[in-house]
Amino acid sequence: MRRTGSKFTLAAALLAATMLFSTAAPARGEASAAGAAETAVTPQEAVARLEKTLAALTTFQADFEQTSYLASMARPLREKGRLSVQKPDMMRWEYEGPEPKTYVYRQGLFLTYIPEDNQLIRQKLPEEQSGADMRRLLTGKARLAEGFAVEDSPFPGGAPGAVQIKLTPKEQEGETNYILLEIDAKDWMVRRVVRFDWAGNKTEYAFSRFKANPKLPKDAFEIKVPADCEIIDDPGPRKK
Repeated sequence: MRRTGSKFTLAAALLAATMLFSTAAPARGEASAAGAAETAVTPQEAVARLEKTLAALTTFQADFEQTSYLASMARPLREKGRLSVQKPDMMRWEYEGPEPKTYVYRQGLFLTYIPEDNQLIRQKLPEEQSGADMRRLLTGKARLAEGFAVEDSPFPGGAPGAVQIKLTPKEQEGETNYILLEIDAKDWMVRRVVRFDWAGNKTEYAFSRFKANPKLPKDAFEIKVPADCEIIDDPGPRKK
């Protein structure tokens, strides 16, 4: 039985997820030194530096804490786990207990596995549908200044020295109303993504323990399931 709140909202690009990757990345020490010397930057400059940093990555991993504020739930749903991303379009979200689950997106196919249900759901998911903003953010595909109105927008809980900006889609065709981004000015990496959708839901992702360009196993974006697991093929959302 699928539970309310278990649905993946990466989108819930954030940040997001949803915007992370073809120049060489600066050494961490150089980035930190440069960040310390920086004066205030404009939101547009911060976005450009973020994109440059993400463009240098072919893979990355990070721990995440996800807090979902859903209109259908009285209390926020708090979860955590490990995110793995590989350019150009593969992602794995591994959630820890008490209700472990795994989401994998690769090349237009979205996989959902919840061990308690013993079901693997395979869904074709076109690029423009269901959480595309977050996926594009975290895989570095998004050109933020082209697709979003970018503006300064401080929000609560920011880390010292962080740059906080608001991204509003220029074309309101998807589920995303707007996204708040927190960028670390020391290394120009995403630290927080807060995504608001049109239904009044809010999903926040806080990232830590980044690992740049790790060598991922060949099966990193496969899901191993028991022999008796039920496989469900979902045709996915229909285009209007």
